[in-house]
Amino acid sequence: MLPFALLAYRTSIRTSTGATPYSLVYGMEAILPIEVEIPSMMVLAESELEEAEWAKQRYEQLNLINEKRLTALSHGQCYQQRMARAFNARVHHREFNPGDLVLRKQHPA
Repeated sequence: MLPFALLAYRTSIRTSTGATPYSLVYGMEAILPIEVEIPSMMVLAESELEEAEWAKQRYEQLNLINEKRLTALSHGQCYQQRMARAFNARVHHREFNPGDLVLRKQHPA
């Protein structure tokens, strides 16, 4: 079942990046095995292209991959900032002065 779990993970949009891991690596969305048996619009559109036109479109997709990766990086940084704000909102700052009594746990060595 591991290959199926990996396929699901790699083709699911990550909240942190806003993209799928597969698309960030290969520059295009994955074609699922079921789409080969029951052609989707993407598969039908690609099957009607001539080889030269398909190669041209693939080259254009690969040229855009850096832009897509930068967008994912920016999205990831915004996500980290949101998570940090949410965490910091729950943290209560405490100040300790010399002479204050505190609970100290000693762990066995």
